[in-house]
Amino acid sequence: MEKNRSKGRVARDETFDGFLAREGMLAETEELALKEIIADQVREAMKERGLTKTEMAARMKTDRRQLDRLLDPKNPSVTLSTLRRAAAAVGRSLRVELV
Repeated sequence: MEKNRSKGRVARDETFDGFLAREGMLAETEELALKEIIADQVREAMKERGLTKTEMAARMKTDRRQLDRLLDPKNPSVTLSTLRRAAAAVGRSLRVELV
């Protein structure tokens, strides 16, 4: 079904996900989007509870640098343990599922 498309060009019938997959960028793009959503959710939960970064880090039993990595959507290196502690620190739970 490849229609002599040059790299970086999108055919009219191609979806954006299809383009990203063809370019080998779909997984990375989805990871970055997911990380940004999680960072926004943690930031919003902190705001709702009036928590500073210092207070949040203390609740997570970590330092501000690790919290800053969690809140940085461009930093992909966050463990499930860190996410679980962040969720607990703001009174939430972490749910991870395969779909």
